[in-house]
Amino acid sequence: MVIDKSAAESPKTTLQSLRDYLRPRAVVMLALGFSSGLPFYMIYQNLSLWLTEAGVSKGEIGLFAWTGFAFTFKFLWAPAVDRLPIPLLEKWVGRRRAWMAAAQIGVALTLLAMSAADPSSSLLVVALIAVVMAFMAATQDIAIDAWRIEAATDSEQGVMAAMYQYGYRVAIMVAGAGALIVADNVNWPAAYQFMALLMGVGLLTALFAPKVEVREYEPPPKASLPQMFSSSVIGPFRDFFERFGVHALVILLFIALFRVPDFLMGYMVGPLYIELGYDKTTIGAIRSGLGLFAILFGVFLGGVLVSRVSFKWSLFIGVVAQSLTNLIYTWLALSDATAFNLAFTIVLENIAYGAAGTILIAYMSSLTNTAFTATQYALFSSFYALPGKFVGGFSGFMVEAAGFPWFFAITAIIGIPAAVLVFYLKQSENRFTIDRKAASAELEAAD
Repeated sequence: MVIDKSAAESPKTTLQSLRDYLRPRAVVMLALGFSSGLPFYMIYQNLSLWLTEAGVSKGEIGLFAWTGFAFTFKFLWAPAVDRLPIPLLEKWVGRRRAWMAAAQIGVALTLLAMSAADPSSSLLVVALIAVVMAFMAATQDIAIDAWRIEAATDSEQGVMAAMYQYGYRVAIMVAGAGALIVADNVNWPAAYQFMALLMGVGLLTALFAPKVEVREYEPPPKASLPQMFSSSVIGPFRDFFERFGVHALVILLFIALFRVPDFLMGYMVGPLYIELGYDKTTIGAIRSGLGLFAILFGVFLGGVLVSRVSFKWSLFIGVVAQSLTNLIYTWLALSDATAFNLAFTIVLENIAYGAAGTILIAYMSSLTNTAFTATQYALFSSFYALPGKFVGGFSGFMVEAAGFPWFFAITAIIGIPAAVLVFYLKQSENRFTIDRKAASAELEAAD
């Protein structure tokens, strides 16, 4: 049964909207977003910097983007997060937070394992650890996303998504600045150990936060393997296509194209900084200073857009903004390596990226059915990552062939199809609504 989370509500004043950010569930979401964001930079941006300093070629560094396929295909094991219990722990904190805690421990252990690896002599070992780390981080994201969607109504998803993004981006700033400063003044292993310690923030939140999940603990019902597969794996996909019909394909295509420009360029940002001559302390200081305020503003802006503007225009603004800011990196690649140029680039990118991320999260959350929250949201987030992760693996070879300026220009152009599809997406949804109303009228007339 589809649970209607979007009951009619009177429009909120600006003050009421701001108060929503201080609600206990929103504060919990902030801490969980922090836990989710910590491993991201350690797998991608920071690892690419470490690999560059270790003398690894740009082509090989680009291939590390494929470690992110764990995030792309997380829908394959999302049914397990939806249905399988974590022994002992689940009775205490509930299924969602039990899975969070287990995944967070796994992330911390892989961070420690990475600190013991040496990319200059054991690149394959580093790659394997990165894959496992991504798997643990993706599992954590499945559980956190499910908890967030079940803990709030559709009208509250903008705030919850914004708070998740706040925590996520603060974690990225901590990982992007704190880890780099530690690496610059001590070494890379110490930076990874520091991040493993900070995973304790998410673990404590998962274990001791108020229990607000929709579902209370229930022992899993006994069923045959085919029955379990049908209800846990086939059911969520069937439900989505039954609700949206053929237009579900349009929705999935749009989600798949939305973040391609960012995924494609993301793994080459670190090598660009190093090639231009920026030191790790400067990069980290700008990320944690102006960059932090920029990302927080962008996340807030995305939340406001979702609550005050239609999804069509919110999504369009998000697509265009993130594509245009990729062009700023073309300018940076052609400019002198000054602190002002780096700060200007990071500030604009962070505003656009934060807003676009919040808008997309809120949109995908609105599409889910709480009967299959984890699996359906994992499906959407997997589709938005799949094309970008795949082409991102070739980003290093693209840079070697075309150079940094042309590479970032190409990533901006790639955002055009998603911007166009926004309008067809809305048109498709309208047609679907009309078709469903017409079908309901026909059934009533038949009765």
